[in-house]
Amino acid sequence: MTLTLILWKIWRLALVGAWSKGRALQAVRLYQDGSPTEALAQVAGRPGVRSKVVSAAIGARRDLGDDDARAETGRVARKELAEASTGLRALELIATIAPLLGLLGTVLGMIAAFKALQEAGSRADPALLAGGIWEALLTTAAGMAVAIPASVALSWFEAVIDRMRRDVEDAATRIFIAPKPPTRPKLAAAAE
Repeated sequence: MTLTLILWKIWRLALVGAWSKGRALQAVRLYQDGSPTEALAQVAGRPGVRSKVVSAAIGARRDLGDDDARAETGRVARKELAEASTGLRALELIATIAPLLGLLGTVLGMIAAFKALQEAGSRADPALLAGGIWEALLTTAAGMAVAIPASVALSWFEAVIDRMRRDVEDAATRIFIAPKPPTRPKLAAAAE
């Protein structure tokens, strides 16, 4: 189940453009160079988090006042990053619970081993105790074998999402500090 969740999360992050940022960066550069229409064309309809936020920032900056545009861009960024984070809580839970379940199995195995030792009385066989302890420790090893990959994957996914968050913040900031491109008068645009 943990492996399936890790593979699913890699696939989901690939779908939201976790490792591709070229078009979004190109759109930001185009916007900074005074070409908002071309910038929007670069990211229009793209599924990536960076592209969606850049598109929202450019559109909001064009259509809204600065405060409202910043609020709208922040809303879109929070929504997209929250969707990118889907599944991380499950991995965190697995990384936390798996060693505890392994430890519980060890404790229960040790209880059974000592009970068997007690029932054997004076004719106790050390092999009986060793076999019970060996079985009990298997559950701890199994718990760690599940928790370690889950924990490593969780840390990696969080780092990928943090990098996306920094990229989104950088792109939005660059869009908002760029000079606002002149807008065409509505009468002239309507005449065309």
